Amino acid sequence: MDAESPNKAQEVRSFTVADFLKAGAAKLSLEVLAGANALEREIAEPILNRPGLALTGFFDHFERRRIQLIGNAEAAYLYSLSPEERRRRVTEFLGRKPAAVVFTGGHRPVPECLPVAGEYGVPILGTPIETRPFTHDSLFILDRLSSPRTKIYGTMMEVCGLGVLFQGAPGLGKSETALGLMRRGYALIADDLTCIRKDSAEGRLFGSASNATAGFMEIRGIGIIDVLGIFGVDAIRGEKCLDLVITFKPLDEVRDVVDRIGQKQPPKDILGIKVPNILLPVSEGRDLVNLVETAAQQHKLILAGDDPAANLSKRLRSRAIGAADKPNI
Repeated sequence: MDAESPNKAQEVRSFTVADFLKAGAAKLSLEVLAGANALEREIAEPILNRPGLALTGFFDHFERRRIQLIGNAEAAYLYSLSPEERRRRVTEFLGRKPAAVVFTGGHRPVPECLPVAGEYGVPILGTPIETRPFTHDSLFILDRLSSPRTKIYGTMMEVCGLGVLFQGAPGLGKSETALGLMRRGYALIADDLTCIRKDSAEGRLFGSASNATAGFMEIRGIGIIDVLGIFGVDAIRGEKCLDLVITFKPLDEVRDVVDRIGQKQPPKDILGIKVPNILLPVSEGRDLVNLVETAAQQHKLILAGDDPAANLSKRLRSRAIGAADKPNI
């Protein structure tokens, strides 16, 4: 089932109003007030906009591809207008077909808004949350939804607190290694196919399982296993920062280039971010579980500024210089 594959091209991440509703279900308390049949409208710009002057009829620089927020000031302005003027302003505003409109702070749309929204296919949403906290939480959700993503063949684990991705050709024991690590108390993130999300603000990658396969593994000769049912809830993680890639290769293929003195392998480039990579030769009798655990522990030392290979090299150079300085007797 699993296979090594080059990193797919970075995906241009697009999402809809329905995606925003789903992602914000826990925090944003949104309800659909109108335009329920238009929730598949794309949000082209993942940012919020206060329409302000657009409600007065001034549409220069109006960012219609963003979610529009109607807060205290906008709601007060609309309710101050006569019904005729209000309908004209609402029709001009919604006629530009913004991605969606959210009434914050428990404000209800003016009566003219809902039928016009239905006419132009603009979703109208409402929330009891005030504008400022709603904006704060929404921006995090929008950033997450719009993050560049890709899918990579490989198994990802949390080992020694690090997010570690195993890559390699089928049959090299990636899933079996993950199984052994879980018996040591480590946790599975994704088996076979790992979904990668780029956090552009932090310059980091995060890995997770697809919704369809989360919590399941395929073990050759056994079949599909339920990780939660066998190992319990502690054996599964949701999303985890990707810290290290371990590439499994048959020993015969890398015998002439295998690293024996701690020299670094070229990093993996995933969505434009370089991830440290370790080449792990695989042969009969090698304890891959122990090797992967040790590799993760070693990488934690290096991240802390303690590089054993560099330390040994420094010690050997120091001894060589000391020996050279001693007089011959």
